Amino acid sequence: MSAPVRIGVTPGIDIWSRPWEQRRQAIDLVVDAGIDHVFFADHVSFRVGHGHDGMVTAAAVANLHPTIGIYLGVYLLPLRHPILVARQLANLSEMAPGRVSFGIGVGGDDRHEVEICGVDPRTRGKRTDESLQIIQRLLSGETVDHEGEFFSFEQARIVPIPDPPIPVYVGGRADAALKRAGRYADGWLGIWCSTSRYTQSLAIFEQEAAEAGRTIQADHGIQLWVGVGEDQTEAAAYVGPAMEGFYRVPFEKFSRYTPHGTVDDIVNFLEPYLEAGCRHFNLTPVAASAEQGIEAIGEVGERLRRIAD
Repeated sequence: MSAPVRIGVTPGIDIWSRPWEQRRQAIDLVVDAGIDHVFFADHVSFRVGHGHDGMVTAAAVANLHPTIGIYLGVYLLPLRHPILVARQLANLSEMAPGRVSFGIGVGGDDRHEVEICGVDPRTRGKRTDESLQIIQRLLSGETVDHEGEFFSFEQARIVPIPDPPIPVYVGGRADAALKRAGRYADGWLGIWCSTSRYTQSLAIFEQEAAEAGRTIQADHGIQLWVGVGEDQTEAAAYVGPAMEGFYRVPFEKFSRYTPHGTVDDIVNFLEPYLEAGCRHFNLTPVAASAEQGIEAIGEVGERLRRIAD
């Protein structure tokens, strides 16, 4: 049996500059649209210093609504100490039991961000692997002694442990990320890939999971920007400048991986990923207003669930 189809959305990058009541209303709008979770990125000091700490954001969302899912997508794990991360996850689980999903990535879009955290960018992958092993042992209830390449300690313990367990997703485009997901995660979170590459990626995940002796019901996802408008031209005029401002790369580099247009256009773009095995969709809408974007993603989610059924 496949995992259920889930839809996530970013409620607007300006949400944390709004008064508290407007923040709560924004999350209420997401819930009313039938969206399963909100997701958000994590940065320490991106490009010229921007960022929101993923754990802080997750705690804030947990206290804005009693049921909405909370998805860290993705948390830059190699920039942190794994014992501290395990503690934060355990506390989040206490605040919002069964609502937290932990997506991780190795970062690197801004090498300077990695370097100022005292991390050699060349070690990001190995640090992440070691950290995942430590976190999963701690959150399973073990008292951990560890002597590794990057971390060494004795008698580390985290209580209480999350109940239910927090699902882990590994994001990234490279084969290394797929293999990491197959070894340690509940699923892979794709980004910037065609449907054919998505299908190939899931095969790599399955092979790595089998070689690691794991038998799981995988829950794979994809994370995409989305332009919403009356037609594709209008939608591109919304999402293109937003992406160019964030990534400092021309929209032409991203357009083939970015659904934009009407709800029909967006569903038609996403349906092949659903057929390939994608079960959750993290979508960042850009529209005439944040409200219109959220409402459109709610419609997209309803359509995708009907297709899956």
